[in-house]
Amino acid sequence: MKYIFLFVLIFSSIQLIGQDDQEHWEAYLANYEKGVGSTLVNMSLKSENGMNQFPFLLKMGVKIKRCSSDRLPEQDEWEHLHKVSDKLKAIIDGNISSKAAGIFSYQCWRTDYYYIADTTVIRQRLMKGFTDFFPDQEYKIEIKQDTGREAYLKFLYPSEEIMEYISNQKVLSELEKAGDNASKPRKVDHWLYFKTEIGRSLFIKYALQQKFKVEAKNYAKDPTMHFSLQLSRTDKINIGTISVITLQLRRKAREFDGDYDGWETFVIKETPSK
Repeated sequence: MKYIFLFVLIFSSIQLIGQDDQEHWEAYLANYEKGVGSTLVNMSLKSENGMNQFPFLLKMGVKIKRCSSDRLPEQDEWEHLHKVSDKLKAIIDGNISSKAAGIFSYQCWRTDYYYIADTTVIRQRLMKGFTDFFPDQEYKIEIKQDTGREAYLKFLYPSEEIMEYISNQKVLSELEKAGDNASKPRKVDHWLYFKTEIGRSLFIKYALQQKFKVEAKNYAKDPTMHFSLQLSRTDKINIGTISVITLQLRRKAREFDGDYDGWETFVIKETPSK
């Protein structure tokens, strides 16, 4: 299943289902073959050690009773969905060791993804949970082996493009809080780091061709990425435009053993009318 169009989802009503305080979760929207899908994903799982102890993937889908026109939950449906997710998590935690991977909502279904250590009793316990607590709820349960975490790494985890959108949206949200008018072009500074001075020089040649200005060349404390670079250019900073720019810089820097480290700009406010 491919992403056709990417855009960031800002959840105002999402409650993360009993996640550990050390976990890092992100939410995003994307277009799929049949329409829009929303994903809430546990980013911490990618680098977590000991995941070989959880070789099985558990997917629990519940039918969304009240869907919007894009077949995602209506606002008043979230409370019920949270209750279902919380109850299912309590059943899982009471019976087996597990790791929550994410939640995917699509085409009037919401599916919780878990990696679990054992499959002996959990299906029966979950089915009993639905019977006892949500007897009118349509649901489906799927359990399969997924030692390579393909469902997580290839489906739930954001692609590079989505990661760029998520990162840039956070900057834009802070600018918006400060009263910024994002439609106004302005000078944008970008920071990059390179393993070698030659790599930095080759990237600068590319950057100048793209009309960037070199603001500074310095030496970073990190011995593996010792050669720093600050660029600037006047651009629009709406989510679509800035994400194309930063993704292009990130990918090009990688060609020269470099790392793109982000951007910043100043706030432009509307002039108040007299």
